[in-house]
Amino acid sequence: MPKSRKYQDWLIDKLKDHDEAVAYLNAALEESLKGDEESKHLFLTALRNVAEAQGGIGNLAKKTHLGRESLYKTLSEKGNPKWHTLVALIISLGLNLRLS
Repeated sequence: MPKSRKYQDWLIDKLKDHDEAVAYLNAALEESLKGDEESKHLFLTALRNVAEAQGGIGNLAKKTHLGRESLYKTLSEKGNPKWHTLVALIISLGLNLRLS
């Protein structure tokens, strides 16, 4: 029987697929818009997971021309990114942001 993998490792592996990452981020965004305290930072956590899966925070920092440490803080539970930072992250990950 194969050893079980940690959930985070499994998740990062799944999020390497663009379509999986998009679905994951959409679900996290929808959940985070509920407004309760628990879900407020869910989208940032999801964005951090996708960034990790797509080459890591360091790689994303280079693409966005943002400092690596700043990016870690931005995507932390206490992060409060500015709009232009979120846009830069979304674009660098090859994603689009749409409202419906």
